[in-house]
Amino acid sequence: MNSAEAFAAIALAAVACDGSLGRDEAHALRAQLEYRSLYSSSSEADMGDLFDQLLHRLRDQGVSGLVDEALPVLTLPQQQSALAVAAHLAHADRTVTEQESAFLESLSKQMALPEGEAASILVAIEALNRDSLDA
Repeated sequence: MNSAEAFAAIALAAVACDGSLGRDEAHALRAQLEYRSLYSSSSEADMGDLFDQLLHRLRDQGVSGLVDEALPVLTLPQQQSALAVAAHLAHADRTVTEQESAFLESLSKQMALPEGEAASILVAIEALNRDSLDA
């Protein structure tokens, strides 16, 4: 697995962890990846092939197996970004399920981030996605 596959794997795991992939989540997943440098030169066919491969791995290994394979490939800055993207994707359908919260907590613990950094990333993404106008 290379870094592009690993980063996309974390993002896919984030949207698949609750057992469903809604339209909002699929759209958010694509939007989160298509403008990143790892994917900017990828064609539609390349991205389709990437997700076909990742979906196959997801079916074979499950969410935790996919994450276990992907995390060691990512650098520290890539892990930071992957966690932020995963958190953002968990908020994509405007509801964070218990499974998504558990996934983000587990992912945070598995990452080699400095103490407290993962929690700070999750809090920032939650604040970004909060609709304060509803208060």
